[in-house]
Amino acid sequence: MADPTAHFAAFSFVDRITAFAPGKGAHGVFHVPAAVADFPACLVAEAVGQLAAWVSMEHIGYRGRPVAALAGETRFFGAVTPGDLLELTVEIDDVDDDAVAYHGWADVAGRRVIELNHCLGPMLPVAEFDAPEALRERFAVLRGAGATPDRFHGVAAPDAAIVEHVPGVSVRANLDVPMSAAFFADHFPRRPVFPATLLLNAQIALATRIAREANAARHAIDPAPVRMTHVKMRAFIVPGQQVDVRAEFAGVQDATTRISLSAHDGDGKTIATARVEFTT
Repeated sequence: MADPTAHFAAFSFVDRITAFAPGKGAHGVFHVPAAVADFPACLVAEAVGQLAAWVSMEHIGYRGRPVAALAGETRFFGAVTPGDLLELTVEIDDVDDDAVAYHGWADVAGRRVIELNHCLGPMLPVAEFDAPEALRERFAVLRGAGATPDRFHGVAAPDAAIVEHVPGVSVRANLDVPMSAAFFADHFPRRPVFPATLLLNAQIALATRIAREANAARHAIDPAPVRMTHVKMRAFIVPGQQVDVRAEFAGVQDATTRISLSAHDGDGKTIATARVEFTT
């Protein structure tokens, strides 16, 4: 079971909403605690998405909440380190009871670190995932004095055991989702779901390995991803599930190495797909 005290702490990345245009957009901040080991780019993307979720949920009266589904493009510009203050912005392109379309970005000290473009999140009944009254109360806190800072204590990466590996070509691993974890109290209290951003973080690690191997003569250190496209989540991942994750070399063009990502359930059904690019 997830620790109920971790709600709005273990996987919540908006401390305060500093400007708000109902149904249109918002600015917010999140302080990355100095004590955490790291704060990967996928969690920065999660923070932007969460700000969009607050705007969209408030707009439709907390009847629904968006879930990760499609992200047309994510651009990575630089790393975020513990102790940084994320300055978050989202602009809503369209929102109703069916879905929210948005784009957004995050800066650190005026330096752009990530951009999300062409994102679409279907709305599902909020009561399936969380208590609407708890979300209303939390939104009031975020719009007021803000949440208690530095409540996030990091996320332990789930085990991913490599089962097949062709250097520079492909790698396949079994990702074991824990039965219980603190982040399930946030994602979500009434229906625990493994965060799509943690899946993508694990996949990017595999892709980085393939990109490094494919360009070994030119890379003394790990290449860094610069762009992710065509992210599509097709199904929820639940506690205790084993996920077959794969990264496959997809070619080099204009000094860019492309790696295809996929995730599959135990029956071989596709759960998620994406493509990540590394500058070579």
